[in-house]
Amino acid sequence: MALVTLQQIIKQLETLEIEELQQLNQTIQKYLADKEETVKQAAFHQALISSGLVKQIKHPAYEPITERRLINVEGKPISETIIEERR
Repeated sequence: MALVTLQQIIKQLETLEIEELQQLNQTIQKYLADKEETVKQAAFHQALISSGLVKQIKHPAYEPITERRLINVEGKPISETIIEERR
């Protein structure tokens, strides 16, 4: 971070109320914890790769869940059909 930017942030801190400072502190603490966790996880993954236990780390691809529409089905409920077929 540029020293000028840091100085600007520090100057802006002087204008904040106590509640705002507390909220900022909580946000910074959460950010630091998340950052630390990310660094630990990256080190762990690197150790796995270096030791030869794994060849690569795959990260899950999160796909947005699309809204599902309900359909109307005529006849008896599916659960009853399943129970009958198991007999």
